[in-house]
Amino acid sequence: MKKNILLLALLLFSTIGFSQDWKLDFNEAKTMASEKDQPIILVFQGSDWCAPCIKLDRNIWCSDEFKNYAKDHFVMLQADFPKRSKNALPEEQQEKNNKLAEKYNPNGYFPFVVILDQDGKVLGQTSYKNMSPKEYIAHLNSFIY
Repeated sequence: MKKNILLLALLLFSTIGFSQDWKLDFNEAKTMASEKDQPIILVFQGSDWCAPCIKLDRNIWCSDEFKNYAKDHFVMLQADFPKRSKNALPEEQQEKNNKLAEKYNPNGYFPFVVILDQDGKVLGQTSYKNMSPKEYIAHLNSFIY
């Protein structure tokens, strides 16, 4: 039993160590982008209802290749719009996400990926693409460089 608990704890901490560093606050993302001289990748998603969003998360954002690249090249900002009440965001966070959507996703597309400069100026936009993480990184970079 103790071995199982230890193994579970190790798995949990190793997963946390490799998880994507998502920002949830636009101002924090802009500050970090300025400090690191990196673009912001703003992702609008419906984490509990949007099948292409879930594919994008599973195939790209959660891949080791993308995470390793992103940590040194992008500031990742997430605006989630879950529908199930058990996944509801705190009211303050939902308001932040709604304001981001008003400005950057007025048509309500999901998933919707907006590439921004450090000041919040749109450099490009895209969505889910059936690509490898390496191809998706190149796709995102095509808006930046």
